[in-house]
Amino acid sequence: MSEDPTNEDFATDEDLPPVLEARLEAGGGRLDKVLSDLFPALSRARVQALLAGGVVTRDGQPLGSASAKALPGLYAVALPAIISAIPQPEDIPLAVLFEDADLIVIDKPAGMAVHPAPGSETGTLVNALLHHCAASLSGIGGVARPGIVHRLDKHTSGVMVAAKTDAAHAGLSALFAAHDIERTYIALVRGAPQPEKGRIVSNLGRSTGDRKKMAVLRTGGREAITDYVVDQVFGAAPRKGSRPAAPPLASRVACTLHTGRTHQIRVHMASKGSPLLGDPVYGTGSPANPVRIAIAEAGLTRQALHAAILGFIHPVTGEALRFETAPPEDMRLLEQGLAAL
Repeated sequence: MSEDPTNEDFATDEDLPPVLEARLEAGGGRLDKVLSDLFPALSRARVQALLAGGVVTRDGQPLGSASAKALPGLYAVALPAIISAIPQPEDIPLAVLFEDADLIVIDKPAGMAVHPAPGSETGTLVNALLHHCAASLSGIGGVARPGIVHRLDKHTSGVMVAAKTDAAHAGLSALFAAHDIERTYIALVRGAPQPEKGRIVSNLGRSTGDRKKMAVLRTGGREAITDYVVDQVFGAAPRKGSRPAAPPLASRVACTLHTGRTHQIRVHMASKGSPLLGDPVYGTGSPANPVRIAIAEAGLTRQALHAAILGFIHPVTGEALRFETAPPEDMRLLEQGLAAL
């Protein structure tokens, strides 16, 4: 995939009119490639994002597939309004578990991105922290990620800590780098990983088949270590005579991180044949029908993953801190439904 040029002669959205138009006389070729040639000010990656955003039309008809064949016609691109790269404070309620002059610990809801990114420019934890903490927020993370020392996926709920001072930011970053942090997650997964308790050690990196996904790699990547234990199984048929019991339909697994790689638990559970329920990226295959019904009735529309425990030594005061929260309602209802199988 092409990357956006960074030289000073490249036109930015500020330099372009709100709508770009150009006529393609002869069709053929992949649409994103053809449009990046038709509109030289737009990189191929930018064209792909604009197509995904539904702002590209041909003869007035919206287009969405970057891989579609380009057809002759009048193409128009309505460039979205420019959004400031500097996050703005937003009055978003936070579930604060602990706060002092140096740091703040919150219970992040599912659906909230940690910091602004394409597709999540507002409504993020950073926006909420800027309002809640006012001027007291560490600047080490830069203007886009002030105070952020670690992340949770947008659709993962649970406990997070952010730094309010540079000293706390440096100290917390050192703890995370040394893996001197207690982090346990609750996951609801398809089937149950075998054995029921163990350690997964692998190298994780970008998938060679899909750069948007992470994968277990034979070479390259970075070491990832997850300890797991199956807390409860659901829908397991009893053993009859000499016949072995049927494998459970789902299970609740506690996962303790010793490293913090992108999508680590999601990839590791999938590698054990037990992807997280509701995971749209790594949930290969489909759970049994009773589990699908339980997911629908619980209203779960995300991966069933909750950062339940976060423990660390306060980097300024030296106090031992440990926080634990229960999974939110969608996971709680799903677990109730699974328990009834």
